[in-house]
Amino acid sequence: MTMTSYEIRENFLEFFRKKEHVIVPSAPIVVKNDPTLMFTNAGMNQFKDIFLDIQKPKYKRVADTQKCLRVSGKHNDLEEVGLDHYHHTMFEMLGNWSFGDYFKNEAIHWAFELLTEVYGIDKNNLYATYFEGDNDENLNEDLEAKEVWLQLLPADHVLPGNKKDNFWEMGNVGPCGPCSEIHIDLRDIEEKKEIPGYTLVNKSHPEVIELWNLVFIQYNRNADGSLALLPHKHVDTGMGLERLTRVLQNVKSNYDTDLFQPLIKKIEQLAGIPYKVDSQKDIAFRVIADHVRAVSCAIADGQLPSNIKAGYVIRRILRRAIRYGYQYLNITEPFIYKISQTFIEHYHKIFPELKDQADLIVKVINQEEITFLATLERGIKLFDQYIENHKNTKMIDGEFAFELYDTYGFPIDLTQLMAKEKGLEVDITKFEEFLNQQRQRSRQSSQIDTEDWIIIKDGESEFVGYDTLECPTQIIKYRKIVQKNKTLYHLVLEKTPFYAESGGQVGDTGIIYSTNETITIINTIKEYGQIIHISDKIPQNLQSMFIAKVDIEKRLSTMKNHSATHLLHYALRQLLGQHIEQKGSLVHPDYLRFDFSHYEKIPLEQLNEIEKLVNKLIQNNYPLEEHRNLPYQQAINMGAMALFGEKYGDHVRLIKFGDSKELCGGTHVKATGDIGCFKIINETAVASGIRRIEAVTGMKAIEIFQETFNIISEIKNILKTNNPLESVENLIEKNKELTKQNDDLLKEKLNNIARNLIENAEKINDFFFIGEILDLSPDQLRQLSFILKTFNKNIVAVIAANKSDKANVSFVITDEVIKKYNFNTKDLINIAAPIIHGKGGGQPNMAIMGGENKGNYQTLIKEVKTFIIEKTKG
Repeated sequence: MTMTSYEIRENFLEFFRKKEHVIVPSAPIVVKNDPTLMFTNAGMNQFKDIFLDIQKPKYKRVADTQKCLRVSGKHNDLEEVGLDHYHHTMFEMLGNWSFGDYFKNEAIHWAFELLTEVYGIDKNNLYATYFEGDNDENLNEDLEAKEVWLQLLPADHVLPGNKKDNFWEMGNVGPCGPCSEIHIDLRDIEEKKEIPGYTLVNKSHPEVIELWNLVFIQYNRNADGSLALLPHKHVDTGMGLERLTRVLQNVKSNYDTDLFQPLIKKIEQLAGIPYKVDSQKDIAFRVIADHVRAVSCAIADGQLPSNIKAGYVIRRILRRAIRYGYQYLNITEPFIYKISQTFIEHYHKIFPELKDQADLIVKVINQEEITFLATLERGIKLFDQYIENHKNTKMIDGEFAFELYDTYGFPIDLTQLMAKEKGLEVDITKFEEFLNQQRQRSRQSSQIDTEDWIIIKDGESEFVGYDTLECPTQIIKYRKIVQKNKTLYHLVLEKTPFYAESGGQVGDTGIIYSTNETITIINTIKEYGQIIHISDKIPQNLQSMFIAKVDIEKRLSTMKNHSATHLLHYALRQLLGQHIEQKGSLVHPDYLRFDFSHYEKIPLEQLNEIEKLVNKLIQNNYPLEEHRNLPYQQAINMGAMALFGEKYGDHVRLIKFGDSKELCGGTHVKATGDIGCFKIINETAVASGIRRIEAVTGMKAIEIFQETFNIISEIKNILKTNNPLESVENLIEKNKELTKQNDDLLKEKLNNIARNLIENAEKINDFFFIGEILDLSPDQLRQLSFILKTFNKNIVAVIAANKSDKANVSFVITDEVIKKYNFNTKDLINIAAPIIHGKGGGQPNMAIMGGENKGNYQTLIKEVKTFIIEKTKG
């Protein structure tokens, strides 16, 4: 009987459980506090600190199934997804690890045992590769792995592999080592007889595929490119569940497995189109089925779609799915959110966070769909307008296509499809020039050159910043980095009071000083668990004893704002409901920002109540109750809130103020009274179902109270009233009346000007020409142009406005003239552009342009008139 994907996953975990591995949960798909990654793209990501020898392993042997996302950086499969049957954005990586315990012999034997004895795969279909060595790196072939494989497989099934395929590296620097890949030949017997399987390994054959990669981490790659042996050897293996399920369920495509079929069937139902009938539509089915998994898991783990960084990537994935449905399946209304419900139903037992965040996932996706479908509609209108204004062109300008893509989020391939339907082409070369320029700017802004660490003394860094803001210390190690042509230094201290940026709280600044010199710390960050102090120079004597001193004023202000976010979170849940969950925060010395789940704007009255409750909690002066190194479950049993999208260790820190209890690693005041006071300054939406409150505390809040009081006092004095609100409302009403009277007078004036222009117009053939310079503002010029269009006369009008520092010109041509003489406002703009050094646009019968040189109005009118006379001759 065929195994289900659920059984395949469970059998993997149970197998390694029996081999004395601890089964750990998947880390969130969204990576926090790691500057090198946005998303978990491999099973080993959560164990990087162990490989880097920064963190001691809690267990020697571990196994799990890890949610992974490969859509950015070196591992970017996004554009391949859907075109074939095996690329994915989100996938599950089954893996087992040894941290300084077993090595190649056990890893290979157990992998072979699981595949052949538990999963029942015929060993004659398996091939194994090993690292063949590399002369340039002075690395010998991996004889140890080769010899183990020869005990299990015939010699023609054990193959050497080059550095590209069989030497794994975490990045340009860091842990690395040889790897051994297990491949499977899924072809039928006749094909195998004709072409031996060993000739097709690593040749991109769709049915001779890699199944499992066993990585043997034994080296460290230094910044200068050299390799050094690690003090401890590790095993890191990864096998894609989707590919394994395809093999064990004996189907030709990952999308035919029970991991994807429920989603495919839901798409069939929503689109009213069967899968596997039309190859182009089939791509859309696969894109949507894949992408809904990625987006749902990302939102469940705390990453909402947005316009920056990881949020931008998630929005891009979702929009790609929407666009494929719109373009190929003719689905013109929100539908992805319905498929996400199907995904949650089938996956929540494996990843419980999907069920916990189901409501948020569905609502966020639905709102994103509504927004992007409107974007598609707007893009189509802009495209149609462009075609209307460029009737004689056969090539759509690449700059316009890029503007649609970059400014409006309109996909380039949809622009190309629409152009093809009208018999046109897109200047894709020019489009790619603009795209490459944008990418180059992005790369230059983010590129960092990092040198190796230079060790000053042995030891580990200790954070003491919860208890003190100043302490004696020494430098353990340092390194140089260059970013945006600026040289900076990273320092790691033996003891540090500096809090590293994490959990929404900004990093500390301050100084380290000795008897001879002072070094300014401009920021503090965390990398692989290490606290890194950033400075623009290093001490002359690196072995000195230093005093590390945090900027006290900034830290105290930051502490007030961090503690206030806890009180705000508590107040929101008390007054708005228990559905409120934190979705993000920023704690800065000057202000705090708090994002939370809520599906409507908060009225002013409720905001006032929230503000009052927070201030009451401050006045109650609740003392800080801090519990460090508390077992996670004990903290939860005490009522602590675990925050959305955070990964917690076995031991946590609990922060309690009165009834507010949260797991938190940040810095806080000793009692709520230290916050002083709290003032909300803004409340807005940041995404579907997500609201944001910005607030200030302490002296910043008092400054706002004083500024507001002073403004109100001044208004009272100016209006000579004790009821300024009523007086201002009366002024607004009076202003509305006067504005209406003024508008009516202006309209009458412009109508009179228009009639006068028509009456004095010069007759040319069968229409009237108007060329005038008038004392009008740009807005009045536009209004006059609309009025001229309403007169029942054939006209061509060129009117220049003089009430502005720059040139402003309008062109009006009645439709009858356009049809008869075959010219429109675009032709007139082309004549005017070099004369006034300007540009413009609009409709064929009316357009407005601006320019730099208003001194050439007379020349402009003369040139346009000459063109018209020539164009309308006999």
